[in-house]
Amino acid sequence: MPLAPQQIEAYVDAASTAIGLRLSPEHRPGVLRFFALAAEFAALVEAVPLSERDEPAVHFTPVSPREKES
Repeated sequence: MPLAPQQIEAYVDAASTAIGLRLSPEHRPGVLRFFALAAEFAALVEAVPLSERDEPAVHFTPVSPREKES
């Protein structure tokens, strides 16, 4: 379920306050967009069902789309 813009704003405000980071007004829209995108990615990952037999990878090597086509 996507987060509401108010939830993202509340998180960004709380997190920036907690770490003592002052966001300039011109940077705030970009930070909010990034966190909205990150929340969407997290929702996609969380939607993948895992079983008790699933284990984390020992090593992850990303593959570019060009390498995959070869």
